[in-house]
Amino acid sequence: MEATIEVRELRKQFGRTVAVDGLSFTVEPGQVTGFVGPNGAGKSTTMRSILGLDTPDGGQALIGGRRYAQLRTPLREVGALLDAAAVHPSRRGRDHLLWLARSHGIPRRRVDEVIGQVGLESAARRRAGGYSLGMRQRLGIAAALLGDPPVLMFDEPVNGLDTEGIRWIRGFVRTLAREGRAVLISSHLMSELEDSADHLVVIGRGRLIADTSVAELLSAASGDRVALRTTARTDAMGVLAREGAQVAADGRDSLTVTGMRAERITAVLGTAGVPFSEVREHRATLEEAYMELTRDSVEFAATGPEPVETGEL
Repeated sequence: MEATIEVRELRKQFGRTVAVDGLSFTVEPGQVTGFVGPNGAGKSTTMRSILGLDTPDGGQALIGGRRYAQLRTPLREVGALLDAAAVHPSRRGRDHLLWLARSHGIPRRRVDEVIGQVGLESAARRRAGGYSLGMRQRLGIAAALLGDPPVLMFDEPVNGLDTEGIRWIRGFVRTLAREGRAVLISSHLMSELEDSADHLVVIGRGRLIADTSVAELLSAASGDRVALRTTARTDAMGVLAREGAQVAADGRDSLTVTGMRAERITAVLGTAGVPFSEVREHRATLEEAYMELTRDSVEFAATGPEPVETGEL
């Protein structure tokens, strides 16, 4: 089976609310694709449609070129974690995995393998009702891995994990991608995706906003801004402006320069004999790039700088 997820002109409406509106993107093998957007953007509805849990009103959601309902052995073709609470609380973690494995003819030894992969050995024989949220996340990831599928989908996989768990999942998903799998991760933690994702699909109000590599997005968001620190602020502004740069004062001894690369700024100031202590190209964070992209797609926003979160469809 080809390790891809294809969403083609997907549309889903609940009553008068359009959750997904003509959305198209592809999750390629060999990379981690971050799936992001404001709350209410349609991420969960899209993932549920891919897995056949919601029926689209139009378009297609395909795994390896087929709808989920057409997959003969789903666990061997796609693994997914959408809801860490989707396990009977009185069932032991290992028994939950054994039940899933038996339903697909997966050998018992595979259950112990995935328990080891997610670091759940010490809790595997405890009842899931006593698990912390982080432990339930690990159990859900183990279930997704049971069939050794070429396609994996995780919705907020770091939710409830401690610092060690977050570092683990960050490296783990990259390892899965290096094995040639297509990995789709929905997350609102841009800092985590910046360290783990190769590609980003950004949506807002059910529509595609961006489909780009993380490197390209950060480069575009960073622009050509350069931070300059100098004790001769007025002289530096005059010299750089005469050379065609745009210069703005940020503080008593700091400037932001646009329209000129750092190497050129250093050369111009050196030739003019203007002292400086720092010349640093601005590198936008993924959070900054994301906020800029989705500024007009947040359904509700506070009057201050922080967005107000709303429930997602």
